[in-house]
Amino acid sequence: MLKNGTVLHQVKHAYATMPETVNKVLNQHSVGKKAFIQGWIKSVRKLKNHIFFNINDGSTREAIQVVAEMEAAQNIRTGASVSVLGTLSIAPNNQKELKAENVQLIGDCVITEGYPFAPRKVYPPEYVRQYLHFRPRTNRFSSLLRVRSNLLTEVTKYFNEVGFIHINTPIITSNDCEGGGEVFTAVPANKELIKQMGKPGEPTEKTYFNSEVYLTVSGQLHLEAVAHGLSKVYTMGPVFRAENSRSRLHLSEFYMLEAELAFINKISEILNVIENLLKTVTRRVLETSQDDINYLTNNKDFSWLDKPFVILTYDEAINILSSKLKMPDTDARSETEFSKEDELAVVSYCGNLPTFVINWPKQVKAFYMRECEDNPKKVSALDLLVPGVGEIVGGGLRENTYEKLQKNIPSDDKNFEWYLELRKFGGVPTGGFGLGFERYLQFLLDIENIKDAIPFPRWPHNCQL
Repeated sequence: MLKNGTVLHQVKHAYATMPETVNKVLNQHSVGKKAFIQGWIKSVRKLKNHIFFNINDGSTREAIQVVAEMEAAQNIRTGASVSVLGTLSIAPNNQKELKAENVQLIGDCVITEGYPFAPRKVYPPEYVRQYLHFRPRTNRFSSLLRVRSNLLTEVTKYFNEVGFIHINTPIITSNDCEGGGEVFTAVPANKELIKQMGKPGEPTEKTYFNSEVYLTVSGQLHLEAVAHGLSKVYTMGPVFRAENSRSRLHLSEFYMLEAELAFINKISEILNVIENLLKTVTRRVLETSQDDINYLTNNKDFSWLDKPFVILTYDEAINILSSKLKMPDTDARSETEFSKEDELAVVSYCGNLPTFVINWPKQVKAFYMRECEDNPKKVSALDLLVPGVGEIVGGGLRENTYEKLQKNIPSDDKNFEWYLELRKFGGVPTGGFGLGFERYLQFLLDIENIKDAIPFPRWPHNCQL
């Protein structure tokens, strides 16, 4: 025991099982109150007989300064985890600090033994991405994770307020919803199990479930089934795409927010839901995560929140690209999907406001999209384009006529009988959308690479941890 009562070893005291967050101590505790905190040391400074170190526990971007006698914390260093019991006071710079009575070293961190982040040094995202297990300890990525969590909370609150019911859609599925064939097949790794369950000559992909199954690319079709009983539903979960792309906008596993509504006949109804969702959720997360967002974006302009989203038809967007912007080869691909360059060019032309493109050529959208009433060659589909990213939302009205849908289903696909039956027995018009959650984060926080918008990114040739 030192003369001021500070010790550096495992201490048993009344606070030992009730640590408080740094966020709570900084924002709710009054000067003179005892506090017990745990966290990681971000910096260390030694001055005369005292040592000053900043602790952060991830609950806030801010760290709290701890003051201890030098003898009490000789082995304290950056990166180590510690527990501190002390009294809250005001430092000479008028900031709150904790005067330590007990300091416990929980886990040491010797940087020279291989820890990849040196104190007070900033590293580029490409470097940090090599150490996914340590990435949450960095200032920028911990801020991103807090914003991501608060964003999901606000999404849930919004959907609850407007009467949507949350549904867990399956990750293992028997259909390729998008029809692009970019799926991962789900097969047991146990070869003995496959041998026991299989039949002579049967493909191993069909052994376990008696049919080929995949990791889902979308929960939309399952949401449609539930919407036929609950009217307004949504899901949030991982989806998987087996694309050979390592671009800044693609992942093999990412999160999709999807919603489906029954009894709607106009695409404008879906546009309104999407616009209200994005504006409401963004405004709320700007309040709950203001400090983190300002830190990540350097006070980004969010004036788009006070302006209506732009709405263009596909033909109007093509005209902008060809006649107004003189984009090359636009006429030759006027019945195709837009390239990323096309998407960003359209948004830029529209004043960098979020822009809906609706009424797409039938052949470039999925089989379940509903034909436009005034043009059977077009479907009531939508893409929402935003600055810096391009498409972040896709959706539209679903074909609710049994005969039309039956003709649209790919002839080699036998797994959609149940989907047709939704139209046969008590069917209603439906529509919905899917929002790429990581792309939404890219847009909000000016994140250049989508791999830095998700805790553990997966892409071709990369599946760390």
